Amino acid sequence: MAIEASKSGERTPKIRLGMVGGGQGAFIGAVHRMAARLDDHYDLVAGALSSTPEKSLASGRDLGLDPERCYGSFQEMAEKEAAREDGIQAVSIVTPNHVHFAAAKAFLEKGIHVICDKPLTSNLEDAKALMAIADEAKALFILTHNYTGYPMVRHARELVASGELGDIRLVQMEYPQDWLAEPVEQTGAKQAVWRTDPAQSGAGGSTGDIGTHAYNLGSFISGLELDELAADVHTFVEGRRLDDNAHVMLRFKGGAKGLLWCSQVATGNENGLKVRIYGTKAGIEWTQADPNYLWFTRLGEPKQLITRGGAGANAAAARVTRIPSGHPEGYLEAFATIYTEAAHAINAAKAGTAVDAAVVYPTVDDGVKGVAFVTACIESGKKNGGWVKV
Repeated sequence: MAIEASKSGERTPKIRLGMVGGGQGAFIGAVHRMAARLDDHYDLVAGALSSTPEKSLASGRDLGLDPERCYGSFQEMAEKEAAREDGIQAVSIVTPNHVHFAAAKAFLEKGIHVICDKPLTSNLEDAKALMAIADEAKALFILTHNYTGYPMVRHARELVASGELGDIRLVQMEYPQDWLAEPVEQTGAKQAVWRTDPAQSGAGGSTGDIGTHAYNLGSFISGLELDELAADVHTFVEGRRLDDNAHVMLRFKGGAKGLLWCSQVATGNENGLKVRIYGTKAGIEWTQADPNYLWFTRLGEPKQLITRGGAGANAAAARVTRIPSGHPEGYLEAFATIYTEAAHAINAAKAGTAVDAAVVYPTVDDGVKGVAFVTACIESGKKNGGWVKV
């Protein structure tokens, strides 16, 4: 993931970045900032980092931002930064889900590129409206489904696209956690409070928070488009207002079948994201807990272990690999890959040139599909697991 240089050999200027959300006590904001720094494509120069001007200013001071560029709201930030000669060129939106639509809209309409956390929005109506806005905007929209940034995930995607697996028959995804096995939201735990609040999270609990990740990853690797699903959506913890477990059967266009399990009450699991894809010629297995390895098995042959940076890794994996094999790359590096892909696209847009075809990142369309998946899961659950078109 080399730093870009201009044709004259000079380093491409860093992208001036702002952030909405991600202030004191926020988990994902810090992750986004680390990811943006890792490959050195961005400078964080402004923020509307919290829900009040006082907290936003305090959070900005902690990060060394100019107090004049620590804003009390994203609306103020969009207006004032767009008017500055040195204003932000891109913004990271790392708020709870219900803020995504309005914040993204404000910056897109000012021509500022948007890098937004998932899911796209808290409801399907807003998701479709945001896609229409993004399609008309003179700015890019990047969705941070960070698991698509892993080198072995890129390798797996290329295996499928090249026909090495044959016709895809089965796609299995799972993402179990246990951090909500007890009603920790009732203790005021910040990350749990908003994720279990329908007003902030949307209609989906585990389906929206981690089910969307599993669904996106399976779709990204397989290249398949979902047709319909049947979901057993359940809330195990008494008093919780959103689902904390779901089992979903999937039917893809073209005839492939799928299974997806997401749970935040699966005792003993941390972030157990896994994907298995089986075709007529071969199968693949990848797990996020051991992300530098991909199992590839041709029909009738022994399992083959492909390693990140190793002899068997393909070009799609190599272009997002930073260090030699045997030195593990993980979550932050995968997240950084999305930011770097975004930087390549933003710099191409600034230069008025076509972006390299190898550059891949989740788009607003992927975001709409994710929200449609959650919506269909909740609808199916209300129908006692009836099949629902997506």
